[in-house]
Amino acid sequence: MITPRQWHAAGSHFSYKTHQIFYRTEGQGETLVLIHGFPTSSWDWYKVWNQLAQKYRVVGFDMIGFGLSDKPRRYSYSIHDQADLFEALMNHLGITQCHLLVHDYGNTVAQEILARWEERKNETWALESRSFPIIKSVCFLNGGLFPEMHRALLVQKLMKSPLGVLLTKFNNKARLKKSFEKLYGPQGINDVEMDGFWETIQYQNGHRLFHKLIHYIEDRRRNRERWVGVLQQTSVPLRLINGPEDPVSGRHLADYYQQMIPNPDVVIIEGAGHYPQNEAPEEVIAHYFEFRQKHY
Repeated sequence: MITPRQWHAAGSHFSYKTHQIFYRTEGQGETLVLIHGFPTSSWDWYKVWNQLAQKYRVVGFDMIGFGLSDKPRRYSYSIHDQADLFEALMNHLGITQCHLLVHDYGNTVAQEILARWEERKNETWALESRSFPIIKSVCFLNGGLFPEMHRALLVQKLMKSPLGVLLTKFNNKARLKKSFEKLYGPQGINDVEMDGFWETIQYQNGHRLFHKLIHYIEDRRRNRERWVGVLQQTSVPLRLINGPEDPVSGRHLADYYQQMIPNPDVVIIEGAGHYPQNEAPEEVIAHYFEFRQKHY
């Protein structure tokens, strides 16, 4: 197991809008960028990292407000800003093309990244400036790809309400574990993994920011046509790997995806919940490698 401290020690930071953003990179070959979910961090990928890094140049990063990156209190958090951060990191690393493997909140960030790529790919100035990378494929894990199918937990609904700022004062590991236990499949979450999640969440008092970060749900609603539309229109290869036991974005999301997306590529990992990369890492790796081989 890679502990959060080991994860941190293997990474670096770069500056984004005067804030320090954590990232780590390892391996050689085509670049694969991993984008994490809410409310956790790039450490979410620790069970699949080494195998991915044996085949690709893997980049993981903590979005602003998450994990080991800065968590400013007075900041306007949004999906669009996280996509800007992604572009800034790609420029910092000199990456001109990449594949994406994304989860939860990261799915929505990837939808905005993909929408920008579709807008810019035929523009000569954009291709010459290389101010953003060519997006070569996107593989989604569980997440709210369609706002109308997102079944938020009660705690998420409350956090999004005017009561959210008060509720954050009561956030602690025990309360958070109850939410994670609902999201995981029958095997549940073990204490070691929960300790790791909590360690990265509470860095710079991130557990006090949930009421600000949770507004991504509203971002999804406002940008529904743009972000669902790009999934329906893009020629970039897409795959959804889904843990059906997830009450928020499980089997019902996968079924809806197959109805809404042309030529859908969907893989179901039976018994897994919201975090398939943690609950069934070997299966996620196998299905991801098969996806890449299928298209390249």
